[in-house]
Amino acid sequence: MDILLISEYIFLASLAIFSLASVRIATRRTIGMGLVGISGLSIAVATILILVQNIYGIAFCKDIATALIILGPVGTIAFARVLRG
Repeated sequence: MDILLISEYIFLASLAIFSLASVRIATRRTIGMGLVGISGLSIAVATILILVQNIYGIAFCKDIATALIILGPVGTIAFARVLRG
């Protein structure tokens, strides 16, 4: 086992912890904190998918991560515009 693979697993574990923290932020009472939490969660999941693609060689993870990165901010902007009125 080389040092790069070990560092990828450590980074994967830290992203899992960040995902849990993002879910905790998203469950706050204010709408703004919910948007911040969901945005952080989508970034964490996209990064996890890229790592899984690099470690295990699953090709479609990169496509899903790209869609998450593109559609995450679009959904946030659309939701904010709906709330604004």
